[in-house]
This record gives sequence, structure tokens and C-alpha cells, in this order.
Amino acid sequence: MIENAKTARELNHEDTARFVVDLFHRIIIHHALWFTEVKHQMGMEKALEILQTASRKSYDIQMKHLGKILGFEMKDGIPSSLLAMDEAELRNLKERVAKNWLVNDGVWFQSIEFTEGMNDAKRCNDSCWAHFSPFEARSIKQLLGIPENGGLEGLKRALGFRVYESINIQSITDETENSFVFQMNQCRVQEARERKGLDDYPCKSAGLVEYTYFARAIDSRIKTSCLGCPPDNTRPTGIVPGSSVLKSEQRKSTAWRII
Repeated sequence: MIENAKTARELNHEDTARFVVDLFHRIIIHHALWFTEVKHQMGMEKALEILQTASRKSYDIQMKHLGKILGFEMKDGIPSSLLAMDEAELRNLKERVAKNWLVNDGVWFQSIEFTEGMNDAKRCNDSCWAHFSPFEARSIKQLLGIPENGGLEGLKRALGFRVYESINIQSITDETENSFVFQMNQCRVQEARERKGLDDYPCKSAGLVEYTYFARAIDSRIKTSCLGCPPDNTRPTGIVPGSSVLKSEQRKSTAWRII
């Protein structure tokens, strides 16, 4: 907490640093609020289109000026300090940032769960996925150059670049020429609950939103169906054409048929 200063110009060195951190937080929240309001006023598709333009331009301007102060150059939109890191260090940073995303998600969930209860936490969580999944899909499409209506192959590639891919262990198995099964083999959240002796987190309601909206954003023709996901009592371990749910004793595995 900052005390005794009437304006930010009067802050001491340490409090100025603290204020800088808070300013970054304000930028993030303001960025999100702009997107939320544009989505509300103009719809998701238009909001994602404008987000692409605004975020790219804002990023370029901000990083250019931060680089002058912090002593790094930008090379093809990437801070040179990242490019200078050795491979292992950079991969470790990638995984840590992905885990930080999960930490942030969990903190939000528990902040609601511990004050308002599980029902409100799940309601907010599932609604959040309805917004985040199409955003993440569009972000990945831009990153990889996946065309509109990229088909199942485009979706397979996109699933390999979600935040979860750097956190959990997942797999894809072709089922037919026109379908495949995506499986989350190890989930960091569920494993943490198991270590604490807790039941599986009932993530099916969120997953029904998450995977449906993600796949649809890659290609509107793609359909998804759940083969098994907590709190289901069954856990799929193999792929059988035509099956909707595969019985197994394997815990904490989810699977989704995608056609």
C-alpha cells in the first residue's frame, strides 16, 4: 500500500516501481474491457476482427517504447531478450507462463467458490469459456496461418498450440476418415485434487462449452460430442468406432469425438 503521497509524481523509488506494476495491470484490464464492450455492442465475430487489428497495433507501439527504456530491441515483433535466451531457458519460460495462466484461472474460480459457492463459480467459469475458447482459437489461427474452414487437420494442429498443451498431456487418435478423438490423458488440476484426496472436479459442463466453441471457431462445420468427462463414472481409454462412451477404470481422463 502506498502512503503519504498526494500524487504519483511524489512517490519514492520503491513505490514508483509498485505503481508501474499496477499500471500494467490496468492496461490488461482496460484491454479486456474494450474487447468485452465491443463484443457486447457488435457481436463476437466483429469484436475478434477488431481485436486482431487493435491488439497488434497497440503491442507494437507499447513494446517499441518499453524497449527504449528497458534496453531491448524488437526483431520481427519479438523482444530480443527472449531471442537471446538459450533453448531450455526459453522453453521453461513458456511452460511457466502457461502455468501462470492456469494459476490465474484457478484463483478466479476459488475466489468465487469460497465466497459465493461452487454453483456460482461453475456458472461464471463456464460462461468465461464461451468467450475465451473462440478467442484462443482465433489467436492460434492467426499465429499458425490456419485458413477459414481449416477442417479437422486445422483443428488437430490448433489443439497442439492451446495453453493446455504446455500444462497437461493430451493425445489425438483418428477414428474414421471424417472424425478423430481428442483425449486429455493427464490433467494438472485433477492430479492436484487427487493428491489432496478430493473427488474429480466436475469439468464436463465447462468442457461442453470449451471444446464446442473452440472447434467451431476453427471451422463452423465441425461438431463435437463428449465421450467421457468428470463427473461421468466412465473413463475412455481406447477408440471404438460408433461408441459414445468407453468403460474403463482409468481416472481423470476426458475424451471428445470431433467430426
